[in-house]
This record gives sequence, C-alpha cells and structure tokens, in this order.
Amino acid sequence: MLKNSDKLADTPFKGIIGTPFIELQSVDSTNNYALTQVHAGLAPHGAAFFAHEQSAGKGQRGRVWKSEKDSSILTSIVFDPHPLSLSNQFQLNACIALSTCQLLENLAGEDTKIKWPNDLYWQDRKAGGILIENIIGGITAKGKPGTGWQWAIAGIGININQGKFPEGLANPVSLKQITGKDFDPVRLAKELYDQIDRNWKLLVKDGFENIYAGYLDRLYKKDSSVKFKKGSRVFEATIKKVSADGFLVVQHAMEEEFRTGEVEWMLFNKI
Repeated sequence: MLKNSDKLADTPFKGIIGTPFIELQSVDSTNNYALTQVHAGLAPHGAAFFAHEQSAGKGQRGRVWKSEKDSSILTSIVFDPHPLSLSNQFQLNACIALSTCQLLENLAGEDTKIKWPNDLYWQDRKAGGILIENIIGGITAKGKPGTGWQWAIAGIGININQGKFPEGLANPVSLKQITGKDFDPVRLAKELYDQIDRNWKLLVKDGFENIYAGYLDRLYKKDSSVKFKKGSRVFEATIKKVSADGFLVVQHAMEEEFRTGEVEWMLFNKI
C-alpha cells in the first residue's frame, strides 16, 4: 500500500486526464468503446471518451445505466495505473470517487457523499455511479505484451439535467433537481477531468493518505446504522469506515469486513 512515506515524486506523469477528449454522439457504452480503443493501441493514459447518449450503459454487477440523451455525464477515462500495483486498485477507485464527489459537492453542497463501493449520493438519493474495469496482462502502454495490471477504464455516470427516471429505480436524483438549475454536461465533464487529474497527481506524488482521508470524510452513512443483506441473512450494523484496501468495516455484535459484492444495502426496504 502506498503511504505518504512512499514518495513517488520521481515517477514521471504520463499525461493529463481528459487529454485527448473524444466526444461521441451515441455509443452502446463508453467503457466498451474505451476498451476497444485500448486493445487497438489507440487510447493513451488520460484519454477521455464522452457520450451524449448510451444505448447499453454499464452499471455494477451487470446492471444497466439508463439516462436521457444530453442530460448526463457519461464518460470513461483510460488509466495506465503504474506506479500502483493490482493490490492497490482501491486507491484508484478512491481517487476517482473522491474527485467525483468533490465536483458534485461544489454544486450541490455537503450532503453529497460516497456510498461504498462506488455510488455518489445526495442525501439518500443516487446522483451517480462509477464502474472501473481492469485489463490484466495484454498490451502495455508501450504496445508490447505484458503481465500484471496494464490498464484501468473508469466509467462515470452522473445525472445532470434529467427530470424523470425509469420506473424501478429506487432513489435517483439529478443535479438539476437538487439545484433547480440547468448545466452543460460537457463543461462539467471537463471540470471533472481536471479534478481527477489533480487528485491522481497527488496520489502518485504524495501517496494515498490524503486521498483516503478525503474519501472517509465523505463516506455515506458513516457512524450510522444500516440494514444489509448477505445471502439469506439480513442484519443491521453501524458503518465504521472503509479499510485502506477497500473493505467495508461495520460493527454490530462483532466487527465484520466485507469485500465489494458481498453485501447488499437495504435502503428504504428495497434492494
């Protein structure tokens, strides 16, 4: 795990997040598109793909991310994750989640939180989500065969101007519903890239400590009791923190840790 004592100032920065910026009118999924470009050797570190419309946007655990045309940030960013190792992949996740939360809280206020593992919430409503897909092995940044963690594709969806949502979504919200204002999704996406770029460089230069502290400060339901489901077991526990390697730590009769996908939140009696 990277710590502040593990200085990486001599590691050269590979490029600016959001450069190049590729704007797409319609695509099945920005993550799919970005992955195709990476495999073709056409997407360097920092490349950002923005779509005005997705026909099959990806959510967590095989779910579909749905949004109206021209109403959301729908973007995927390519990362060459070096100098992080695969065991440190939560550090990249936290960096992106923190950056996205900071963008939203600047516009919607401090009620904006990070819901583990990778949703953005305003009060008790979902404003956005993050999906990171990794390429292990395959081609390196220099176009040669490699092993280990070669690439990460960070897909980000944020509800910006959407006023109505499909039935069946438990608690969505858009930035317009929060603020009463319209926003330019493209401009906000570029502001997001700038924020991610600042935090990525902070992570590489100074280590994980400051990013981690910012993530924990914004953790949704921290020190609150929440109902969870694991298999057939339903239980209530107090959220204590997320560990530095990405496990949710809760307290009830005993302390437990859960990895991503092990438990489901039962908010408002819905899963």
